[in-house]
Amino acid sequence: MNKFHNILYLILFAFSLVSCYQDYVYKLELTENWQFKNADTRNWFSAQIPGCVHTDLLENGIIEDPFFGRNEQKLQWIEKSNWEYKSIFFTDEDILDKSRVELVFKGLDTYADVYLNDSLILSADNMFREWTIDCKKNLVFGKNELFIKFSSPVIIDSVKATKLLYKLPDTRGFTRKAPYQYGWDWGPRFVTSGIWRPVYLRCWNEFRIESIQIIQKELTEGNAEITSIYEIEALKEGRVELIVLDVNSDQQFVKINKDIKAGINYLEVDFNIENPELWWTNGLGKAHLYDLEFIAKSNYYIDVAKQKIGLRTLELVQNPDSIGSSFHFELNGIPVFMKGANYIPQDNFPARVNDKKYIQTIQTAVDANMNMLRVWGGGIYEKDIFYELCDENGILIWQDFMFACNMYPGDEPFIENVKQEAIQNVKRLRNHPCIALWCGNNEVDEGWFNWGWQKSLGYSVEDSTVVWQNYLKIFEEVLPQIIKTHSPYTPYTPSSPRIGWGHEEATTEGDMHYWGVWWGEEPFDMYEDKVGRFMTEYGFQGFPDLHTLDSCLLLEDLNLSSPALLNHQKHPRGMELIQTYMEREFIVPDDFENYTYVSQLVQAYGIQKALEAHRRAMPYCMGTLYWQLNDCWPVISWSSVDYYNRWKALHYFTKKTFEDFLISFEENNSVLDVFVISDKLENVKVNLEVKILNFDGKNIWSEEKEVEVQANSSQIYMKLPIVDFTKEDHLISARLVLDGKVLASNIYYSFPLKVDLPVIIDLNCVSGLFHHRVVYIYNPALPDKLQS
Repeated sequence: MNKFHNILYLILFAFSLVSCYQDYVYKLELTENWQFKNADTRNWFSAQIPGCVHTDLLENGIIEDPFFGRNEQKLQWIEKSNWEYKSIFFTDEDILDKSRVELVFKGLDTYADVYLNDSLILSADNMFREWTIDCKKNLVFGKNELFIKFSSPVIIDSVKATKLLYKLPDTRGFTRKAPYQYGWDWGPRFVTSGIWRPVYLRCWNEFRIESIQIIQKELTEGNAEITSIYEIEALKEGRVELIVLDVNSDQQFVKINKDIKAGINYLEVDFNIENPELWWTNGLGKAHLYDLEFIAKSNYYIDVAKQKIGLRTLELVQNPDSIGSSFHFELNGIPVFMKGANYIPQDNFPARVNDKKYIQTIQTAVDANMNMLRVWGGGIYEKDIFYELCDENGILIWQDFMFACNMYPGDEPFIENVKQEAIQNVKRLRNHPCIALWCGNNEVDEGWFNWGWQKSLGYSVEDSTVVWQNYLKIFEEVLPQIIKTHSPYTPYTPSSPRIGWGHEEATTEGDMHYWGVWWGEEPFDMYEDKVGRFMTEYGFQGFPDLHTLDSCLLLEDLNLSSPALLNHQKHPRGMELIQTYMEREFIVPDDFENYTYVSQLVQAYGIQKALEAHRRAMPYCMGTLYWQLNDCWPVISWSSVDYYNRWKALHYFTKKTFEDFLISFEENNSVLDVFVISDKLENVKVNLEVKILNFDGKNIWSEEKEVEVQANSSQIYMKLPIVDFTKEDHLISARLVLDGKVLASNIYYSFPLKVDLPVIIDLNCVSGLFHHRVVYIYNPALPDKLQS
């Protein structure tokens, strides 16, 4: 009954706020009645906002599905064209009587001249920025017209390149636009234009809340001491009452009066939360969130900002040690091994990714027992819902700024553009408990020192000095200063990786990208040798689900030499490398269906070696993020779930390998070490059961003993002399059992999987090629007959 009264009180309180205050910030959405056309033609067509020119052309039947077959190659004319969008909207006295009326674009892609009633009010040049224009003087009563001219990014890139005295590695570096849309080794080239995020009029009087910053000053078991900083834009001097309210209870944390002046005001409001519930990552506890409202009101005016916060401490620990330097995250005082993957945009046309797909994608990470994703720097700063879902599900985010595999200009307009982009996105994301780290870029430092750009681009000493100084300006000066100012308690690192994988120091300090497997054609066993302090990239390709290939290929194109299939393999040596590793590890099937299936097994087998090696190495290694979680179109790639969120074999292997308990094996000097890895925060007494079996199922040897698995650790709990069994026809099976429940299990083969013996592959199958829980027996001698 008390809970009912509390809820009723909140409803009445909220109603009283609205009813007593007749004036508030009003938004008029402007997503309807849009049309578009090629700037060189006369015919207008309907447009969907948010969206882009490619999806609008598709919806109007002007082009075929860009993802189907080889259509990508037919559609490159779109990026070289200029495009125009227009819309009609209506205003009345309620809008025009407001003191301030602003036109807000949450995202314009990318070079856009905006006209309101034939007056140029904005020239935009950054896909990642929000654009706000005071437009009241340009509005008229009744009918108003918005008109936007989008100029071709690739044409502007080429013009800017001719004005520079030296070359950039890629001309896409001139434009603040999602780099992956120019093509990557897993993605197509569709250089888009359009209104890719919402647009609206924001109408207000007196003042409005621009942002809220949450600073957690102290966190103990009994109390959380918090400072909230209201950023308020005011049109005149006055006095406001500031209230912080818990939406899910009747608690009003604070109510205080503050003076404001015309312009931007920063008002600090302190409050406390008693007996706070902590925010934990997936697997360690509940990701508890406090749903708060931050209210500012005067006698007749009110504005409200809503914010969910999580109370936790998070520190990136980088301490020198006898080997190099540590690199790990401590959550609420606990060193946590990070388990996850790299995340890329979910579509080449990101505006069409709906909430349902965001929910599905984050759920795939949760279901695979992940606790961290890296938002890679060649994509986009994601929509709010992405970070909200990570907050709710206990998924930490390694957040790159959007710079990748390139060098960048250093002129003042470019630097100022980057600065505003960074400020906006840091302020937008800083209160999310999921944000673990900001990283300046992806592989720019490594590219500069290891990829031979200076030689291939013919840089003089003077050129190299200028280009490197531009790098230092952005990544060692501008971005860290923005973090220090706007999110001072969030760690920052300039580049990922710290050191290139060809250098020995890469394994002893910082984070590591290891591409010796795949790019270097090194064997999968090298994953067990090349273990760094925190692994942020490594990977191997596998085909997607056959249903996914059916969505983008004709039946006659389901063969390895089909030009249409090869258009969905963007790595220049991708097919060759898959074949090379398959020949090493498995007998290669003759038919296409089983070839796609075995490619997934090769991918899963290799990456599982890496995952286990990284977890065995804790606390030396304290994180493993493979490349990559997802795809932006139907493609043969490194992902573990494909474009339609269908799981590949790798994702099932990942789910098992990322469980709280893992049994893993390592051969050392004719001894097989049996490791048990635990992410639990308390010791657990269990039975460790180990058996040696032959392939007739005969038990050659077994041992069972009680062990106390240490909390948050990786340790050896049994040693088996290899002389005790015959490698060629024996396997080792181990289980961890508590009160009859199997907490972990694993099988060790001491021979290559390619031999003519059946290999047990245990998949907890729910979708894609696999439709139920089944143990598949892959017999290399009969690759066309998968047995179950």
